[in-house]
Amino acid sequence: MVAIYCRYKEGNRDLCDGCRLLLEYANRRLEHCKFGEGKSTCRKCPIHCYKPDMRERMREVMRFAGPRMLLFHPVMAIRHLWDERK
Repeated sequence: MVAIYCRYKEGNRDLCDGCRLLLEYANRRLEHCKFGEGKSTCRKCPIHCYKPDMRERMREVMRFAGPRMLLFHPVMAIRHLWDERK
C-alpha cells in the first residue's frame, strides 16, 4: 500500500525517504506485535502501537491506496477485507 501511495499520489518512481521510513516503522511495529501474524487489522486491534503522527500518516496512505489495491493486488485486497470482517 505504501508503494502504491508513493508512486501514484506523490509521483515517485521509487519509495521516497518519508514513505521508506513509514514502511520501516510499520514493519518494526508488526515484528513486536504481541498478537503476531494472527492479528486482526490494526484498526480493530485493542492495542494501538503506532505513534499518533505515524498512525495518521498510515491512515492517509490506506485511504488512498486501499481502493486501488483491487486494481494492483486483488487477492491481497480481498484478504485484507476478509481480515477486517473477522
